Amino acid sequence: MERMRVVLTGGAGFIGTHFTAFLLNKSHSVTVIDNLITGKRENIKIFIDNEDFKFVEQDVTKFIDIDGDVDYVLHFASPASPIDYLKYPIQTLKVGAVGTLNTLGLAKKKNAKFLLASTSEVYGDPQVHPQNEEYWGYVNPIGPRGVYDESKRFAEALVMAYHKYHNIDTRIVRIFNTFGPKMRPDDGRVIPTFIMQCLKDEPLTIFGTGEQTRSFCYVTDLIEGIYRLMLKDYHYPVNLGNPEEISIKMLAELIAEIAGRKIEIVFKELPEDDPRCRKPDISKAKKMLSWEPQVDIKTGLDETVKWFKNYTGEV
Repeated sequence: MERMRVVLTGGAGFIGTHFTAFLLNKSHSVTVIDNLITGKRENIKIFIDNEDFKFVEQDVTKFIDIDGDVDYVLHFASPASPIDYLKYPIQTLKVGAVGTLNTLGLAKKKNAKFLLASTSEVYGDPQVHPQNEEYWGYVNPIGPRGVYDESKRFAEALVMAYHKYHNIDTRIVRIFNTFGPKMRPDDGRVIPTFIMQCLKDEPLTIFGTGEQTRSFCYVTDLIEGIYRLMLKDYHYPVNLGNPEEISIKMLAELIAEIAGRKIEIVFKELPEDDPRCRKPDISKAKKMLSWEPQVDIKTGLDETVKWFKNYTGEV
């Protein structure tokens, strides 16, 4: 693989940080653009002394100007957890719309390939299970989650328009629930929330009955899948995630067991438009990328709990 210069927006976030490390380990050059609204500067400190790494603190809804040649533009920037996009609804819509427009403009100017990090949230509260790429979704555009769901749906439409009209070499990855080290303890997603509640000896909060299901992919598996998609000449959306389902209640019990805590659960009202189920059909990724997850959820949770314990000084 020839050395590439990659521009990565949102590179100080959870997935962006892991992908930056992955690319640098393969001797590629990475320029991260992030305004740190939800990303963390401490995530990228380990890269600062690497001559192949550059950090630009900037909002991608502003004009982007990068010197020199660029091989890939990867647009990962966006608040991605409900607690974040409910706090920053306008910013979420703008980064999905204007941010995607600006990053596509950069790819066009540099004659670079483009990859959009989309999401399983484009499927909304799905009426089809599992969800394949041909399913159009069931989304409430004016509900509280609409700011994220619709920003990504619009971003996908914009990417396809640039591909068809401007002949930009594009890819779209629909990312399902992903977890692992470097998640923010306060980002509101279920795994870091349950882990932090366990470490603080607090009751675990479950919204609804806990029978709703999710599928969780360990971050290293996701990164490998995205990289394979980068190198594939395919322009339509591809699901990446772990098709193994688990109920939220079972997830709470498993995390408490791994953390070595006695489980106590508090049930609260289910938020509006919260999906009842979420499971990717990864047939396309299996066939086209020869990819499927390798890390089972217990192994991934072991590593994640260990990281959170170190992060909080529990061990």
